[in-house]
Amino acid sequence: MQKKTTMLRELLKRDKILMVPGAYDAVSAMAAAKSGFEAVYMTGNGAVTSLTGLPDISLATGTEMVMKAAYMADAISVPLIADADTGYGNAVNVMRTVHQFELAGVAAIHLEDQVVPKRCGHMPGKQVIPQDEMVGKIRAAIEARTDPDFMIIARVDSRAVNGFDDAIRRGKAYQGAGADVIFLEALETKQEFEECAKAIDAPLLANMAEFGKSPYLSAQELEQMGYNIVIFPTTSFKVALKAVLDFYSELKQTGTQAGYLDRMLTRKQLYSLIDYDRFTEYKEKFGG
Repeated sequence: MQKKTTMLRELLKRDKILMVPGAYDAVSAMAAAKSGFEAVYMTGNGAVTSLTGLPDISLATGTEMVMKAAYMADAISVPLIADADTGYGNAVNVMRTVHQFELAGVAAIHLEDQVVPKRCGHMPGKQVIPQDEMVGKIRAAIEARTDPDFMIIARVDSRAVNGFDDAIRRGKAYQGAGADVIFLEALETKQEFEECAKAIDAPLLANMAEFGKSPYLSAQELEQMGYNIVIFPTTSFKVALKAVLDFYSELKQTGTQAGYLDRMLTRKQLYSLIDYDRFTEYKEKFGG
């Protein structure tokens, strides 16, 4: 059976852009895979908030994120790309982070050049580490991986801090350090996305986050520009929470869920998603 790391490498060799929806736990990852997506993205924001109820500002530990990634990677047969924040420390910490995410079954991680504590990429007040320090962290990540197909994605957060030209310089430097994919976060116009694709001769990832700094561009538009991956990190998380809040409001008012039955999965649909029958078969086969 082909390794998921190799699967992801092969997917990026195509001319077609890879659409990767964000998931925040194992069952949402399963839903994404069942919907036909060829890879899934573990959103840092959604993973942290769903696990802890806290914002994504370096309050979750690397251990917690690796644990969640392991559940998600094990639940799906397609590659998982994970948000690994800043690598949870310096270059030596990054090496252990890479090792742990590899053991968790993840196919790729992205590392960002923010200081600790980090902020959401589209929020004000970000700060970035020196370019040379991030180059060292990427080189350490490359050194640490044991599977050469495990991908290191370098996320550049300096657009909002030092300007677009600095972000391009960093992207090129991170590519030179060995990063497999370059990810310029929070670009502000369609023209910036286009100029990035022209300036950096490397596989590129675009982030289509809602309510942030970037314009909404379709996968088709990004593909035409030359992008290889587009992620939709917290979209499903926001959709799910909106649905849950709407339901709780109605339940509080009516005292019954009866009016909501057509807006939820049936028991049969839920059990189909999590492959309940497989475990029934195991019990019959091995239960004595």
